[in-house]
Amino acid sequence: MISGDDITPPGLDTLAVREALPRSQYGENSEALFLTSSFVHPDAATAAARFAGEQDGFVYSRFSNPTVSSYEQRLAALEGAEGCMATGSGMAAILLLAMATLKAGDHVICSQGVFGSTINLFGRELARFGVEATFVSQTDVTQWAAALRPNTRMLFAETPSNPLTEVCDIAALADIAHGAGAELVVDNCFCSPALQRPLTFGADWVIHSGTKYLDGQGRVIAGAVCGRAAPIHDKLLPVQRTVGLSLSPFNAWVVLKGMETLSVRMAAHSAAALDMAQWLQAQPVIDRVFYPGLASHPQHALAMRQQKAGGAVLSFVLKAAHAEQARARAFHVIDQTRICSITANLGDTKTTITHPSTTTHGRLREEQRQAAGIGQGMIRLAVGLEDLADLKHDLARGLHTLT
Repeated sequence: MISGDDITPPGLDTLAVREALPRSQYGENSEALFLTSSFVHPDAATAAARFAGEQDGFVYSRFSNPTVSSYEQRLAALEGAEGCMATGSGMAAILLLAMATLKAGDHVICSQGVFGSTINLFGRELARFGVEATFVSQTDVTQWAAALRPNTRMLFAETPSNPLTEVCDIAALADIAHGAGAELVVDNCFCSPALQRPLTFGADWVIHSGTKYLDGQGRVIAGAVCGRAAPIHDKLLPVQRTVGLSLSPFNAWVVLKGMETLSVRMAAHSAAALDMAQWLQAQPVIDRVFYPGLASHPQHALAMRQQKAGGAVLSFVLKAAHAEQARARAFHVIDQTRICSITANLGDTKTTITHPSTTTHGRLREEQRQAAGIGQGMIRLAVGLEDLADLKHDLARGLHTLT
């Protein structure tokens, strides 16, 4: 790990570029890519010691690889965490943490405003194995406290949420969790550590979809869990070693390179998204814009305490007389774009646009979408790094033809 002098530790941008930069005997100035499934040992005794965990050394890329280790060390440093466990996707990160820390009969409290697959994981898949889940308002702290049970082991929030950008009070939820002997997990996908570090507010675990802003260019799928070193080694590693929710070395290398520009990109994304949100608010066919950087956002003050900026993701709702018309109008605006990419992914340098009700949250029941505030007239926009005037013109093509 790199370090500054005793007074001034390295800043986030330095960590993003320099942390976990190993060099082989060749002295390379960029992270090496170790595309190997296994590692050769000098003798049988060394192999036995490494497999038993009695001696340091890489064993098998399902759970130990130098490139993946560099990814883990760098992300842990950016989050201010003791350790990190890489996974093949963001959803794999949540599953790994759940498998390592929950058992049949345990109870989870989860925000009802999280990503649709997260809702399905807790509400459907883990339920088949005896893990109970209660879904509550992202922003109403009293609902979280009221949902506590003697068997509650985890509180799970995604802040800002997808797609309404609701912001939860991390410190308040951490107090509720710890008072009940539970742990708080925060999905930091929308902000990344460039804008928000949940552990500093009391969270126990941070989840990442490296697919999004850590990579930043929509190239690969990746995930991670950040937290304390001891439970990562004692609880997560044995599960990862057995089940193999692994991140490939190549994908780890790609995200490593993406993290080098994380802070610069997030600042540019946030500035553009704020300008776009303000412009959208002025459009007569739009009923409401959701973006934490706007003063009109219900949790704006809280967001600005927890985040350095509003982030890149916003959503807006079109005016409509009924749900059928709302969906048709939303599809019209999306289909009229020529620059925005019509895709459910986000975190890209390219602006992406999607209809959450039929994509990211399309597998939920209608009552679940309604509880989360996701209607047919909602459009989610992840603002990229294109010329902002071009993006506004692209959206205006559809917005200005609505009556």
